[in-house]
Amino acid sequence: MIHSPCVAKCALNDDDICMGCYRTIDEIVGWSAADDGFKTEVWKKLAQRKTELSKGELGERNSISRQKWLEAEARKYHSE
Repeated sequence: MIHSPCVAKCALNDDDICMGCYRTIDEIVGWSAADDGFKTEVWKKLAQRKTELSKGELGERNSISRQKWLEAEARKYHSE
C-alpha cells in the first residue's frame, strides 16, 4: 500500500496544484481509487513540482472548493 502525500494543508494555486502536497486536483480526487502504479508515478513527480513552484511565482492560494472537487470527480468518471 502506498500512502498519500497529503499533509493536511490543502490550498490550490492558480494551476490547481495543491501547495501542501503538490498534487493536481485530479490526482487528489483519484487517489483513493488509483492503483499502485499511478500512485508511484505521482510520487515521482512531487519533488520536481515542489522545486519548480518554489522557484517561480506561486500565485494566489485558494482552498479546494466543493465546485473544483466536483469538476475533478466528473473528469475522473468520464475518463473511466
